Amino acid sequence: MVRFGLFGTGHWAGETHGAGVDAHPRAALVGVWGRDPAKAAALAQRYGVPAFEDADALIDACDAVAVALPPDVQADIATRAAVAGRHLLLDKPLALTLADADRVVAAARASGIASLVFFTQRYHPNVTAFLAATAADGGWQHARATLFASIYQPGNPYGASAWRREHGGLWDVGPHALSLILPVLGRATRVAAMSGPRGLVHLLLTHEGGATSTVSLTLDAPGEAVTRDVVFYGDSGIETAPLGKGTVADAYGAAIDQLLEEIESGTRDHRLDVRFGREVVAVLAAAETARTEARVVDVPA
Repeated sequence: MVRFGLFGTGHWAGETHGAGVDAHPRAALVGVWGRDPAKAAALAQRYGVPAFEDADALIDACDAVAVALPPDVQADIATRAAVAGRHLLLDKPLALTLADADRVVAAARASGIASLVFFTQRYHPNVTAFLAATAADGGWQHARATLFASIYQPGNPYGASAWRREHGGLWDVGPHALSLILPVLGRATRVAAMSGPRGLVHLLLTHEGGATSTVSLTLDAPGEAVTRDVVFYGDSGIETAPLGKGTVADAYGAAIDQLLEEIESGTRDHRLDVRFGREVVAVLAAAETARTEARVVDVPA
């Protein structure tokens, strides 16, 4: 039984990370930490575990951390946990700067811990199979991704999120798009970006080998325009990535399964570990610079 500490107290922390760990037969939730002690106490009571006032005390009390915090806060917790030898089950994006992402990767490498980043769609078997088959086909010249969310409607649990309001669709739904495009087209090497109305951001990417992709993102789409569409174009024709078959809970359970496999086997080569999380952050950070400075930016390797 692997003991997990839950870091975060928001909707995603309670309904996905906390619920997923609590329901898993080979995981045990041992405590909750959050920046708001009252919310931490309430969530801890829900799951019948202690609330911790000190983050490092919860790190000491667990074998692995499940983190559902704003990305900049997550990066600090993840680094501290990795240095302490705790395994990492993190959320996307890994961090809000490449320097912070590099710190997490370096700490994970030095400690030899297992790590996963929860790119939700990537833990559905039908999506995994599609990406593997599509990458194996090869001959892809272009991909187009459109991810339009609408989180500012009354009652949406993410609408009040300060980091989402500040950083928008680029950093919130952008990681989901990249998690589907990069496995097929390869690492992004250059990016241009432009803003549009209602929080829109458009990316044009060049990938290793010369393929290109376009990505359009927003968190503030009209309700009638909400969509998720990822399409590849190439020698094999046109292929559209499927939506995951199953629930978010199914995907999170699969993520726990895969982290436990990494822990038990001692392997540290998972396709969605913190190194891939860092690759995604590198693209997002370069895109932010490209949009701000109105120029094409090279993506750091």
